[in-house]
Amino acid sequence: MADHTTPAADTAQRLAADDGEPFRVLVTANYFAPGWRAGGPVRSISDVLDTASADIETTLLTRDHDLGTSEPYPDLSGRWVQFGRTKIFYLGVRRPAHWRLLWRQLRSTRFDLLYVNSVWSTFSILPIAMARLGLLRVGHILVAPRGEFGAGALRLHRTRKRIFLAGWRWMLSRPQVLWHAATPIEAADIRRVLPRARIGVIAVSSGPVPAQNPARLPTTEHARLVFIGRISPMKNLDLVLAALAHVPVPVSLDIYGPVGDPGYWQRCRQLLDALPDSATVEYRGELRPDQVRETFSRYDAFVLPTRGENFGNAIAESLSAYCPVVCSDRTPWTSVLHDGGGLVLTELTPSALGDLVTRVATATPEQRHQARMAAGAAYRRWRASRAQISVLDHARQVIRDAGHPSLTAPSVGPAHR
Repeated sequence: MADHTTPAADTAQRLAADDGEPFRVLVTANYFAPGWRAGGPVRSISDVLDTASADIETTLLTRDHDLGTSEPYPDLSGRWVQFGRTKIFYLGVRRPAHWRLLWRQLRSTRFDLLYVNSVWSTFSILPIAMARLGLLRVGHILVAPRGEFGAGALRLHRTRKRIFLAGWRWMLSRPQVLWHAATPIEAADIRRVLPRARIGVIAVSSGPVPAQNPARLPTTEHARLVFIGRISPMKNLDLVLAALAHVPVPVSLDIYGPVGDPGYWQRCRQLLDALPDSATVEYRGELRPDQVRETFSRYDAFVLPTRGENFGNAIAESLSAYCPVVCSDRTPWTSVLHDGGGLVLTELTPSALGDLVTRVATATPEQRHQARMAAGAAYRRWRASRAQISVLDHARQVIRDAGHPSLTAPSVGPAHR
């Protein structure tokens, strides 16, 4: 099936047309609100649910606790809860009573679409398998890999992922399985792994509303840098710390984020302890989502030499708060950063990143303020170019246009309700 690449105006007009029947979607995700430690996917999925048309009925299945903790959410675990227009079930995977309650609801409903937000997660593999076996009545499947097929992500636990794909490729390549790529870059990543994959949806969040023009930061003797994100190999904090040893002038770095990998954090601490006195680094704990943009607004630059992002919510939040970004070229934001949003790292080495950080650290206070204003302006231009099209509306139109048979219908002929 060809990519759905109609112009935004035509797409919006076509998505507005509907036959009046509800389109039922079952969404699965490892983590969701009120959790927040999983970062960008929580915000992206919330945006998907919020922007879906009123005649799209959404049901969400997620864990009953946040990333990095086993403590269930108070008054939510094992319950069906209404979140806007979405029914959510918070599942304790080790609780049989939860599974019985969940199954009673799901077995009585036919879903037009199963939308899973990972390739590797049990919350994706199990529902896809159940749909294939007919235990879940599902018409089509939409898979959002959330950057998991990027080159950097595939290098982590490479052998385990190759074994999984060897056994699962037959299912992921079926005609009824569509793929949600956040950008054309991610679409290419998916096709590199699954050449026969149907990239049914290419859609990306519009990002947060930009802040008003920022107040000028107080003059300081050295640049204030920040890292906000999960402390994990994908985000590459260790490269930031190694790069600071190549910066010949004083600079400060504050680190915020949950420790997703204790062994990796120990390596980062060793690099931190070996830094010269010219680099001042502090770990300041975790931030709740409503604290992130205000925190970005207090810094001269956000440093994120990530190994790969399918979108990069933190980058959008930083730019929307007038905080320039020093980032690798493995995100969809390269053109925005070249447009004035910051600096692009093309080589993931300490010396290359150290050179870019040195450019920030040696700038005058006036130059730093001009860089902040340029970052905000570049973000506003980018956001104005985004079409507000719901992923689920887009998927519905692609399915109807393509006329693919249902996963649980006979192999020929149209799907039946």
